[in-house]
Amino acid sequence: MTETPAAGPEAALDKTFDPAQIEAKWYQHWESEGLFRPERADAQPFTIVNPPPNVTGSLHIGHALDNTLQDIVIRHERLKGKDALWVVGTDHAGIATQMVVERQMEARGDKRANYTREAFIDKVWEWKAESGGTITGQLRRLGCSMDWSREQFTMDPHFTKAVVKVFVDLHRQGLIYRDKRLVNWDPKFRTAISDLEVETRETNGHFWHIKYPLSDGSGHIHVATTRPETMLADMAVAVNPEDERYKGLLARGATVTLPLTGREIPIVADEHADPELGSGAVKITPGHDFNDFEVGKRAGFKPADMLNMLDADAHVCQTQDGLVPAQFIGMDRFEARKAIVQFLEEDGLLEKVEDRVIQTPFGDRSGVVIEPWLTDQWYVDAQTLAGPPLEAVRSGAIEIVPKSWEKTFFNWMENIQPWCVSRQLWWGHRIPAWFSEDGEIFVAETEEEAQAQAGNKQLTRDEDVLDTWFSSALWPFATLGWPDEDAPLLKKHYPNDLLVSGFDILFFWDARMAMQGIHFMKEVPWKRLYLHGLVRAADGQKMSKSKGNVVDPLGLIDKYGADALRFFMAAMESQGRDVKMDEKRVEGYRNFATKLWNAARFCQSNGIVASTSVAAPKATTAVNKWIIGEVVETVAALDKAMADLRFDAAANAIYHFVWNQFCDWYIELIKPVPGGNFDEESKVVAGWVLDQILVMLHPFMPFVTEELWSKMGTRDQDLIVAAWPAPEASVDAEAKAEVEWLIALIGNLRGAKSELGIAPGARLTAYVADPSDATRAVIGRSATVIDRLARLDAIRFEAAPAGAAMQVGAGDATLAIPLEGVIDIAAEKARLEKAMAASVKERDSLDKRLGNPAFVEKAKPEAIDKARADHAHHSAEAERLAAALARLG
Repeated sequence: MTETPAAGPEAALDKTFDPAQIEAKWYQHWESEGLFRPERADAQPFTIVNPPPNVTGSLHIGHALDNTLQDIVIRHERLKGKDALWVVGTDHAGIATQMVVERQMEARGDKRANYTREAFIDKVWEWKAESGGTITGQLRRLGCSMDWSREQFTMDPHFTKAVVKVFVDLHRQGLIYRDKRLVNWDPKFRTAISDLEVETRETNGHFWHIKYPLSDGSGHIHVATTRPETMLADMAVAVNPEDERYKGLLARGATVTLPLTGREIPIVADEHADPELGSGAVKITPGHDFNDFEVGKRAGFKPADMLNMLDADAHVCQTQDGLVPAQFIGMDRFEARKAIVQFLEEDGLLEKVEDRVIQTPFGDRSGVVIEPWLTDQWYVDAQTLAGPPLEAVRSGAIEIVPKSWEKTFFNWMENIQPWCVSRQLWWGHRIPAWFSEDGEIFVAETEEEAQAQAGNKQLTRDEDVLDTWFSSALWPFATLGWPDEDAPLLKKHYPNDLLVSGFDILFFWDARMAMQGIHFMKEVPWKRLYLHGLVRAADGQKMSKSKGNVVDPLGLIDKYGADALRFFMAAMESQGRDVKMDEKRVEGYRNFATKLWNAARFCQSNGIVASTSVAAPKATTAVNKWIIGEVVETVAALDKAMADLRFDAAANAIYHFVWNQFCDWYIELIKPVPGGNFDEESKVVAGWVLDQILVMLHPFMPFVTEELWSKMGTRDQDLIVAAWPAPEASVDAEAKAEVEWLIALIGNLRGAKSELGIAPGARLTAYVADPSDATRAVIGRSATVIDRLARLDAIRFEAAPAGAAMQVGAGDATLAIPLEGVIDIAAEKARLEKAMAASVKERDSLDKRLGNPAFVEKAKPEAIDKARADHAHHSAEAERLAAALARLG
């Protein structure tokens, strides 16, 4: 028997459920006992890898969703007896980590330039040892049952070995090469960054309309730009080949002489120019604009010949042709903009200026405007590597869930561009390439191998490091021991079974894992890819610090417990939709845990204890047969939902079973009369059902379920490694019909009393004219329950006396309950009619508002949502009140 915190036969439960008291103790117990990956050498493997968070990171609400879903899956598979491995680790996060360490240096009056590369890297390792584990502790607070005994880091020696091998092998295969192309350049950090690290913001700017003189003096061609400083590196003006205004200029090979530089540039035909936009002519700066780069290549400019007018700090530098005027050299790009605009204005070449809101790229960490910059970088031939993943998704070897994301995946992969993998940083995997003095490049796993290739040539190693996405693309197999192909974990756990990922990294990480996994392992990295949405603010807006609507998951855990937050995430995770944050619902799921706690306390106080059987116990009464059947149906619903990755359906299935069937009905139906005792059969069945609840709910709410499991009696094992329900029973249709008849009678009668203002405890008499044999039998067998819960003195099998009566349905029977002397019927009718008229008026008013196109088109989305919610409320209220009036006849 496993020794557990506060273990022992029927240890008394505290009166109040307090999540904080139980969460830390249970997590420490699970981890210290090795229960996140119990020894199951012969069991079927099930593997997922955690998207490695940045080592600099703290748990945000997106992490909470992503990791909750993964933990639900891995706990479910562990309970099903599999060798469930959840690989965990952190990413070295090149630019983010280097930035953190440099900021700390700046705060001490120090800077990176005071250190050699090696000394600075030592500083980064020191920082990691002191501060790099924040998020791993936070994942533990969420309850993530990861295999911490094998925690990975993308800069670990074994992982670095894999990264270097992949780079060298791809280079030898011609799939990695060095090229001059445009990149997203961050002038503050002086490095290329990925698209994911670029944040587009709306800024107030201008559209400058400029006259470019035709070289033959015959006039001007008009262009417009948001970045007039880039004219220093213009190489062409593009017009649409079908634009009648410019066919003559194209036919005669007209050129433009640029202001300031005097550079003569051609007018070229290209469909990039839209005749409907402005003058239809576009200035082309191939070295400083992604679209212009492509236009330039089509016009015949080689990247090596494209002009670059900025240095790494985004200061103006001299172009290759030496035509940039000296007064601009060294200017900041924005200072140059002002100076150039002033020159154009003074020279009469500035036609007009329009105010514009411009979509501007910023570095998400540096906060500065990103510059498209032409530079030599290392690239992966992504187009070649994308072929096998495309085929894997088409063939079903990789299943994307939800399937609607396949179209997006295909579109991106079919149009994929070369992947820039070099970064101008010190922290990261240094590129295994060496340059000779004559510019020849030698790529090898070690410097000795490179020198052997180079002979007597003097070598200098590439200063750049690899993009962190390059190393994390190896996560599904490098974490399992590759490149040692005989590594036991690799042989057993590759390919992984499932990847859970946010849709926003589908291309940055997921697609690249598919490329590298298939290329090096000759198998897909995972069989299924589940893409979840974003967690948004309650009003549907994207969370951001600038909007002040960011929700701290740790604050929610402090307030409501990890179980409540986890259950919220699961219940709200609907395929293909974002999750709207709703703290009231988190609170509601804490109340759900409290309800289960109180139900367990009630059971415990009445001698209902832990079951000794996985299979359902023998049952003779209808209510016990019914609840066993409900367990059977709930297990089936959960298994189907989990197989389909419908987390919302799984959460709702167990929620409704616990709250409605077990707590609200089963416990009430088996309660003895005051002063009596539970019968032995019901005690055994109730104990078994409660055990099944704890097992089924455990993946969603691990802490409260483990605590209740430990307190309900002696156990052979902890809940985390218990067996998934196997009731070995079926649904008893007759018992199900009988209990559902009782539930309908009691529920409908309580509802009718509430509608008519009759006290819940008021005792009434019901009449059933011509009841069926089944109705007679149910009433006969359930007289005690009907008396106790329906508060009916009698049910008479005859027509009701004349007079007002309310009608209550149950199964095929309609019960008439006389109301004379129970309520003032006339006054009740007047009250209901007045309330119904008010609801109808509100409903109709809202109906007109929602039917008005002007309101729907102009009102804020939250105002429309509120109007729709109010309309639904008043419609339902009108129907309810009408039904209540109908009861009175």
